[in-house]
Amino acid sequence: MAITKKSLQAWIQLCFNLRMLITFVMGFSSGLPLLLTISVLQVWMRQEGVDLSTIGLMALVGLPYTLKFVWALFLDRFSLPFLGRRRGWLLLIQVLLGLAIASIGLSDPISSPWLIALLALFVTFFSASQDIVIDAYRREHLTENELGMGSSLYVYGYRTGMLLASGGGLILADSIGFAAVFMLMGMCMAIGIVTTLLSPEPQTPANLPTSLKAAVVEPFREYFTRNSAWTILLFILLYKLGDTLASAMTSPFYVDMGFSSSEIGVTVKLFGFWATLIGAFLGGALILQLGIYRSLWLFGILQMLSTAGFAVLAEVGYNLNMLAAVIGFENLTAGMGTAAYMAFMAALTDKRFTATQYALLTSLMGVPRTLISAPSGYLAEIMGWTEFFILCTVIALPGLWLLRNFSNWHSHSNSEQNKAPEQNQPIPSTIEEKT
Repeated sequence: MAITKKSLQAWIQLCFNLRMLITFVMGFSSGLPLLLTISVLQVWMRQEGVDLSTIGLMALVGLPYTLKFVWALFLDRFSLPFLGRRRGWLLLIQVLLGLAIASIGLSDPISSPWLIALLALFVTFFSASQDIVIDAYRREHLTENELGMGSSLYVYGYRTGMLLASGGGLILADSIGFAAVFMLMGMCMAIGIVTTLLSPEPQTPANLPTSLKAAVVEPFREYFTRNSAWTILLFILLYKLGDTLASAMTSPFYVDMGFSSSEIGVTVKLFGFWATLIGAFLGGALILQLGIYRSLWLFGILQMLSTAGFAVLAEVGYNLNMLAAVIGFENLTAGMGTAAYMAFMAALTDKRFTATQYALLTSLMGVPRTLISAPSGYLAEIMGWTEFFILCTVIALPGLWLLRNFSNWHSHSNSEQNKAPEQNQPIPSTIEEKT
């Protein structure tokens, strides 16, 4: 389709407005804490001599990302007496999250491993709670035709936060130490706090649950009465399984390959950051052209190939150019896949129960990162790095098989008047078709 001046102006207006800026900064606040309890803490522990098995078990502190749908219903049902239904919770959670991150810097992974684990658990709990509210805010604040590009800009912000925390944190750790890094990152949560204070409160949907029982029952009843509800959940669980299992052990893998903290920070994080930005932009653009289903197919295959790249790097060994190539491709495909993944899940939620339903869907995304990734350290020790990453590549196949067999997925859409959702409406072939 030819690009006209009018369509170009509409696209620019879609990408550059206040709603998108808020989405970007809130994505930053979501991305900042994630890798602090994964890659940064892993590198710190490995350099202090902690064994791989213990590092792998630390993935269990990510359980709140998997179980967040359990308390999401309280955030849907209750409001704090300030800033509104979404921003009130968000402000409180962000303050507590900043304090939890900074407190890790006051502990030692060797002499106080259980305290480190407890504090990391607090970080993931508040981080998961922040994700619940931000996901709900984004779904309610953006218009229907902004969901695809909004997801891309959210990924931009998310990866920026991850870059600051992991890439910047690892680089700074060589000069100021890991303890100071965690305290500094806790202070960086002030960016999200200021954004929360200055952002508008989304319009409250009609027919909200009026009791705790309704808040518990209705979101799940509404979702599970749809066609293909269980199929969608299984797909969400399996789609990024191989990619996530591999990512759980990449940080100690880089250390074992002989790369220093600065090399990991610069090559893996900074170089990979720009690849992710390009991937997120391409993902948003391709979703508009190909639709969600075909985009998920393409991005899933590319993600599987990027996982295989780590097996190649394991055979090559220490090589900065090879590391940059593997990381660049992996981050490019991750940016593309995440944009389509998030747009897909956002389109499935009912605005009356946004926090609960979106938390249910994204909780399944966290299962591979926590429960399934917990024994990843044992697998890497037993199999070796090359065979481990080959296994992660093969594990990606069930998700692609499921995608192949269920091309006519069903979702629902909410009208602006919050009419009852349709049970059998297929996911649109393009984002514009929803409007």
